Amino acid sequence: MEAVVTVAELGVDLGRTPVLRGLDLVVGAGEVVGILGPNGSGKSTLLRVLATLLPPTAGGGSVLGARLSSAAVHGVRPSIGLVGHDSGLHPRLTLAENLRYLAVLTGRPDEQAREALDVAGLARAAGRRAEQCSQGMRRRADLARILVTEPSLLLLDEPHAGLDRSSFGLVDLVAQGVRARGGAVVIVSHDSPRLASLADRLLELDAGRLVPAGTGMVSEGPR
Repeated sequence: MEAVVTVAELGVDLGRTPVLRGLDLVVGAGEVVGILGPNGSGKSTLLRVLATLLPPTAGGGSVLGARLSSAAVHGVRPSIGLVGHDSGLHPRLTLAENLRYLAVLTGRPDEQAREALDVAGLARAAGRRAEQCSQGMRRRADLARILVTEPSLLLLDEPHAGLDRSSFGLVDLVAQGVRARGGAVVIVSHDSPRLASLADRLLELDAGRLVPAGTGMVSEGPR
């Protein structure tokens, strides 16, 4: 498989606190990788590095062919989708306006934005401002963003948080869409059973490093 993500001996310090240490990860095209770990284990920090938003302190690698910490990452950022704890929506815009704005920025037709809201079950709330929406609605709208932007690398941080059970299938749909296009998905969570149903393989963060799930002694640490 062609590698979408390749990192070796990756280290990240936040302030004077080491969070990731000697971490290795390769994610191939068409692959969904799940990473387990409790709150504070460094899962969100790793996703920020893979999103090219946080430079590593040690080691390195590449994402979508761009070397981490190089100017080349600016060229691949539009092809990376990150759904994190904080909504990527503009709070004063309606859900429809948020998605239409993304469609314009990425050269997609308005119809794609409307279809994404419909798939996410938000068609009736399209005219509601994001700041007036519940956490679950904002999370579904964030996933709808991915349907519009069609990233080559999708990074999901606790994607089921805030969703009711009837919306869990939306996470699967979005992830499988990226896989079908030959992209890659990295999902971090503390929910082992749900992650196992989505991922091709499971890893866990153990003392700042990635090991096969079930082989490490996961310890608490900085997030």
